[in-house]
Amino acid sequence: MAVRLVELLYFDGCSNYLAARETVTAVAAEIGVSPDLRLMEVETPEAAEELRFLGSPTIRVDGKDVEPGADERTQFQYACRVYRTPSGLSGTPDPEWVRKALLSA
Repeated sequence: MAVRLVELLYFDGCSNYLAARETVTAVAAEIGVSPDLRLMEVETPEAAEELRFLGSPTIRVDGKDVEPGADERTQFQYACRVYRTPSGLSGTPDPEWVRKALLSA
């Protein structure tokens, strides 16, 4: 299986990115892939716009957000991100989204 580029975008002060990193690591190990995981700190609201940052944490696999439908959004923000997962609101994406993104990239 090819190496996947995984970008984890975050801003300092939002601790959810640590749990998101753990999710990526755990899911990747579970499915037997070794992604190229890159942590990318977003430092300003202007950088959030430039990077199309939907909030912290944002996980992209080969350039695509793991949250279904998120790539169509245009409201970029320098803030913590809240995900609407099948099990309710969460500060991190659903592990199944990460799994699907890693397998389909």
